[in-house]
Amino acid sequence: MTYSDGADETVPELKLIIEDPENGDYVKLRGGSDEEEEDSPAGCWIGSVTSVWFWVKLISLVAFLGLLAFVIIKWIAPFLIEKELIPFIKWVRSTFSIPVLGLLLFASVALFPSILLPSSPSMWMAGLTFGYGNGFLLILSAASIGVTLPFLIGHLFLHKMQEWLMQYPKKAAILRAAGEGTWFHQFQAVTLIRVSPFPYMVYNYCALATGVHYGPYILGSLVGMVPEIFVSIYTGIMLRTLAVASDKRHGLSAVGIVVNVLGFCVTASATIVCTIYAKKKLSAMQSEEVET
Repeated sequence: MTYSDGADETVPELKLIIEDPENGDYVKLRGGSDEEEEDSPAGCWIGSVTSVWFWVKLISLVAFLGLLAFVIIKWIAPFLIEKELIPFIKWVRSTFSIPVLGLLLFASVALFPSILLPSSPSMWMAGLTFGYGNGFLLILSAASIGVTLPFLIGHLFLHKMQEWLMQYPKKAAILRAAGEGTWFHQFQAVTLIRVSPFPYMVYNYCALATGVHYGPYILGSLVGMVPEIFVSIYTGIMLRTLAVASDKRHGLSAVGIVVNVLGFCVTASATIVCTIYAKKKLSAMQSEEVET
C-alpha cells in the first residue's frame, strides 16, 4: 500500500508473505505485480540459467547426432552394405526374374497389412528394383488392395470393434470423427489419419466400425499414403546407389552426394511437415468429438 501526505514523497510499497505451516505453501497478502517480480534480479537470473541450459542441451544433442551419423557412415553402413545388402541384391536378381519379383512385391504389399505385417521392406525393394515411376504405380495399386481387404474382413469383427471403441471413447474419438460428416469430411479425416503416425494397420480394421464409407476411405487412404510411398521408394533408390558404389569399389561423386543428400532432406522434411500438420488437425478434430 502506498501512502502520501500531500507532498511528492511517498512511502515504498511493502510486501508481506506468510508461510502456511500445514500445507507448506506461501500466501501472498500484499505485493507488487507479477511483471515486477519477473523483472526482479532473481527472475532474470533464473531465466538466464534456463536459457543457457537449453542451449547446452541443444548443442549436446546436435553433437551426439553428428557423431552418431559419422560412425554410421564411416563404419556401420559400409559393413552392412558389403556384408548384407550387396549379397542380398545379387541373390534376389539371380533367383527371380523382374516380372516374378514384381509379382512377389505386389502380393506382399497387398497381403501383409491384412495379417498385421509391415510392408515397408517390400516398398524399399520396389523402389530399389523399379525406381520412382514403376515403383510408385506398383506400390499404389497393391496398397489399394492392402487397405481394402481389412475393410471387408472387418465385417466379421464389426461388433467387437464397436465394443472396443466404446471402451476407449477418448482414444476412439479421432476414429469416430472420420466416420461423420459429409463425403469430403470423411475423405479429409481418413487422409489425415494416414499421414499421421497413427497405426494404419489397426485403423484398417477399425474404419468400418466408425461408419466411414468405402469411397472416402479408399481415396483418403491412397492420398494419405503418398508421402510414405515416396519415402520408401527413395530409401530403396538410396540403398541401390550405395550398393552400386560400394560394389564397384569407388565412392559417389560430389554431385551425386549433394543430389542424394538434398533429395533425402527434402523428402524427409516434407514428410515431417505433413505429419505435424496432420497430427494438429486430428487433435483439433478429437477435441471437437470429445466435447460433443
